Amino acid sequence: MHISEGVLSAPVLITGAVFAAAGIAIGLRRLKEDRLMTAGLVGAAFFVASLVHVPVGFSSAHLILNGLVGVLLGWSAFPVIFIGLLLQAVLLQFGGLTVLGVNTFTMSTGAVAAGCLFHALYKAGGSPGRLTAAAFLAGACGILVSSLLTALALVFTEEGFWAAAAALLVAHLPIMVAEGIITVLVCRYLQKSAPELLSLNTRRTIA
Repeated sequence: MHISEGVLSAPVLITGAVFAAAGIAIGLRRLKEDRLMTAGLVGAAFFVASLVHVPVGFSSAHLILNGLVGVLLGWSAFPVIFIGLLLQAVLLQFGGLTVLGVNTFTMSTGAVAAGCLFHALYKAGGSPGRLTAAAFLAGACGILVSSLLTALALVFTEEGFWAAAAALLVAHLPIMVAEGIITVLVCRYLQKSAPELLSLNTRRTIA
């Protein structure tokens, strides 16, 4: 879902950078001390998940795991995803620096939406069935929201990108299912081993 360099218009790039910066600021303020290790682990998972990618027009399809990041970190997904994308751009040439703001915004917003959906549907101590449903929908939601925002970024740049935007959405349908399943497996494991990680009501922030 990385948009490549030289594709988006300047207004879209600037808008994406501004929203991404705002999200990062909010995420840093909400990052809890006892979530720093979790942030590092899910950030590494996010980084690795997109190593295998399939080109789709001006973007690419691959696992992202932003839904899982959002479930575990909420708004703090913004700085974690930003760091992951920055390293991918510098080390692997995925995406790029000029589109870093847009890519951060699209993927992180999907993560926050997934986290909100999960915590609205599942409360600590809930039944395994409710957890499964909430986790699957959250994993799929992260990809769906990010795909829609990425498609909109292409369309707002040029109307001729409608075909590329549609191809992007279709390519990510199976990924939505895959990420829903992965999120379920991780959340069910955490429910047994570390249920506190499925709640964002933890100790004070680092700010």
